[in-house]
Amino acid sequence: QVQLVESGGGLVQTGGSLRLSCAASGIIFSDNRVGWYRQAPGKQRELVAAITTRGNENYADSVAGRFTISRDNAKNTMYLQMNSLKPEDTAVYYCNARVGPGLYNYWGQGTRVTVSS
Repeated sequence: QVQLVESGGGLVQTGGSLRLSCAASGIIFSDNRVGWYRQAPGKQRELVAAITTRGNENYADSVAGRFTISRDNAKNTMYLQMNSLKPEDTAVYYCNARVGPGLYNYWGQGTRVTVSS
């Protein structure tokens, strides 16, 4: 059974930093394309950052240069380092893994990030 468990969200002031973590069980992160999505109130869920099995990273334009995605293969954990946070980064952040030939999507339960102005 696949489980993704996020942690690290919270309340931070504009310009601050947070690091989100996503621990996986039932899959190996480095064998799959994994990433972070977010959903703000009244908006659709959007891709924030992703990392491929080869370690190639891609970012939404809105976070490029401020956020960094990484994974620790030994811990089977993925991270999202978020710096220079802005109020528009406020959202629930979800860990995602696309698994198998059919690229089935697994999601974590989400962790809330609130950036105050």
